[in-house]
Amino acid sequence: MPLRCEVEDFNNLLTQSDPHSDSIREQRAIEITVVHMYAKAKEERRHNPESPLLHRVHHLDYLLKGLRFLPDSFEGLDASRPWLCYWILQSLKLLSEPLSHRIGTDVVEFLKLCQCKEGGFAGGPGQDAHLAPTYAAMNALAILSTVTTPEEALAWVDRTALYQWLKRLSCEDGAFRLHEGGEVDIRGVYCAVSVAVMANLPVDCLFANTPTWIVSCQTYEGGFGGYPGLEAHGGYTFCALATLVLLQKEDECDQDRLLRWVAFRQMKVEGGFQGRTNKLVDGCYSFWQGASFPILHCLMAQRSQQTAISKQCWLFDSEALQEYLVICCQHGKGGLIDKPGKPRDYYHTCYCLCGLSIAQNGPKRNDAIVCDANLVESLNPVWGVSIDAVNMALDYFSSLPLVEQ
Repeated sequence: MPLRCEVEDFNNLLTQSDPHSDSIREQRAIEITVVHMYAKAKEERRHNPESPLLHRVHHLDYLLKGLRFLPDSFEGLDASRPWLCYWILQSLKLLSEPLSHRIGTDVVEFLKLCQCKEGGFAGGPGQDAHLAPTYAAMNALAILSTVTTPEEALAWVDRTALYQWLKRLSCEDGAFRLHEGGEVDIRGVYCAVSVAVMANLPVDCLFANTPTWIVSCQTYEGGFGGYPGLEAHGGYTFCALATLVLLQKEDECDQDRLLRWVAFRQMKVEGGFQGRTNKLVDGCYSFWQGASFPILHCLMAQRSQQTAISKQCWLFDSEALQEYLVICCQHGKGGLIDKPGKPRDYYHTCYCLCGLSIAQNGPKRNDAIVCDANLVESLNPVWGVSIDAVNMALDYFSSLPLVEQ
């Protein structure tokens, strides 16, 4: 089956130039760059029908090195070390790379150093607890439970302290602060709910007013802003939808308007997603926007038996997204990137691979472009973690007694 880059007439899709608009000039420039890359991929396929390929070996080398050693240039991420663990571990999981028990226990021991006595996890040993690294640490530990054992990876999490800490972060209107005395936005709410549900904490008491606050963040466009009154954004929209699903309150938002907004964020030339209206494509939104589609697909299928929901694919062009990620977002030395010309990093490597997983694992499953060598593992779109890891953590924590309120 021919690829989109072999049959599409991209010249008819290019944004018209406007000398008075910097944003339009930037948009046209990235479109032209991507079209050149697609033309090169088309030519390569004439000589090698098995191209383009996911450079799995290069990506694994980049990820495995990062799990053990990071250069001095990463010191700016000293407060994001659980995130680095999660991004790398999730990427390795998607690439089906088995880790040794020794590596698994080493990462567990490091994350133990990030757990705070007052509850939650910090961005590094000796730092203050924060909801973002707490979410990342819990996701990383879920993955590690498949490398070691659930007892080794999860038994030491102080659920009582975590619950009390979450209570202190909660606001009367249902929102959550990212740390004590910190800012409020929808990321904090998602992180709090995700952690609480995974750890089997008393959700009803913690989040009684949260669905109402979340719905107040939905904009006239259909997406969600980070706070009531702010512009719709892909990352915040994912956080809102996933939170409502975890709280089983997904019917309280306007799903039809949301689907329209997120569908229009797929770029007509590049095939990837933008994060906001009139912004450039970015590989990370392959997950932040892409994850909304399987969630909405399931919700709409449940909502009405009369709704015409495809049994073949999600409601976006999954092949176009795969082509953007495989042709335009692979760094030559391993790792994945935002867009052509950008540097590689573990954040984009993780979320580009997560987006690739979503594109491949639609209703038909295992639907990779070109050949099966490009397949990655499936994931749970609500958590952004591989399915077996989420299930392992949920099963383990649900076997424990509820935390006293």
